Amino acid sequence: MNKRIHVFQIAFTYIGTIVGAGFATGREILQFFTQYGYLAVFTILLSTLLFILLGAKMMTLSRQIGAASYEDLNKHLFGERLGSIISLIMLVILIGVNSIMLAGAGSVFMENLNFHYQTGLLLTIIGTYLILRKGMTSILYMNSLVVPMMLALSLLIVSKSIHLPGADRFWTMSSDHSLPSVWLAPLLYTAFNLVMAMPVLVPLGSRTGSERTVRWGGILGGAGIGFMLMCAHFAMSAKMPGISQFEIPMGSIASQLGWLVQIIYILLIFLEIFSTFVANMYGITLQLQQRTSMNPRLITLGIMTACYVFSQFGFSSLLSILYPLFGALCLIWVTRLSVFGLSLARKI
Repeated sequence: MNKRIHVFQIAFTYIGTIVGAGFATGREILQFFTQYGYLAVFTILLSTLLFILLGAKMMTLSRQIGAASYEDLNKHLFGERLGSIISLIMLVILIGVNSIMLAGAGSVFMENLNFHYQTGLLLTIIGTYLILRKGMTSILYMNSLVVPMMLALSLLIVSKSIHLPGADRFWTMSSDHSLPSVWLAPLLYTAFNLVMAMPVLVPLGSRTGSERTVRWGGILGGAGIGFMLMCAHFAMSAKMPGISQFEIPMGSIASQLGWLVQIIYILLIFLEIFSTFVANMYGITLQLQQRTSMNPRLITLGIMTACYVFSQFGFSSLLSILYPLFGALCLIWVTRLSVFGLSLARKI
């Protein structure tokens, strides 16, 4: 029973790390999937398969080598020197990601709760600092509470969207985009998000006693991510193209389902952003601890200060510029993970 519970904890942490600002708000899904029309159904299935295979492989491999942080895994995949360089590049990427998480929190508070943009930023930073004092345990518990609620709400939104006039658009909506751009989008999306999940999945995998537990946690987590992708795509397709004008499109959909659903969804959006921000900060701090002798709390404060500065540029602008660029850089890493230890991949 304990192993089964741990499987779900790993799966929920995997989902909670991926379901950050762009995912929970809908901007990310709109940009990489929904705008491509009915073909998004197939590209989401491709992403789901990659999340299952590569997420499970990443955690299993981390466990086998006893990786303390994602830098250890990079050195194992690419060698000592190149792995160290790639880890530095990923550090820059992750700071950019956390800036987007923080900007997303600010947008939630400003657009849906009528608070100041800076209020969301500061509350997220303060809460993260307090939670990180308890380490990995707090991350597991936090995601075990938030992710099941997010899955249930995804089902609720789909059940309400079925009755809308445009409910069949997820299967009939056309697109003017070229086929190469359509099929490159899920690869970029998956590559970026797997790298984003590394800071917490690598130490999580290495600290789990059973390889079977790690593998099934990755499988269930990847499947859960695919399920939530499809739910959000279905709901947003019914509202296209008007839904694309909103900073938080899924919040707009929730607002049409009644005030109670809207409040719950907005709260969950913030909690998902918050959980991803916490997980990334945890992993970045671990990685920098290996390179410096600084106090981990000072490292955390320094990184959060940098993220606060970058988050002033806004949410949508950061998302549209940085995500495709980061995804392209991350493709190199995912390609290496895919071909490394093919016998391990066959086990998964």
